[in-house]
Amino acid sequence: MKILLDSCVAGTVFQQLSAAGYDVEWAGNWSDDPGDEAILAYAYQEQRILFTLDKDFGALAILQGKPHTGIVRLVNFSSRQQPVVAQQILEQHHAALTAGSIITVDPKRIRIRASDAT
Repeated sequence: MKILLDSCVAGTVFQQLSAAGYDVEWAGNWSDDPGDEAILAYAYQEQRILFTLDKDFGALAILQGKPHTGIVRLVNFSSRQQPVVAQQILEQHHAALTAGSIITVDPKRIRIRASDAT
């Protein structure tokens, strides 16, 4: 599974997921921030699931119909919690993510919006 981490996601998520064998790219390593639309388009082009803290990606995908290959939004997790939660989501919701779902995770619940393409 290929993953793109938005620059707002903690760098420790990149380290942990890479160590776990995932193909991970972190926008925090890019020389500049191309903006949300370009990041979402890049993730789609590269067939990467996008992890972010930013709700704007869901709006781009749902309201504007921008194509994507799955989005995970982490809400209210500390930078220390993010790596553990990200890996758990990848392991527990692999099928939903490979189907292009949008998953919003907060400490109390997980919401999964199935892809319109399914």
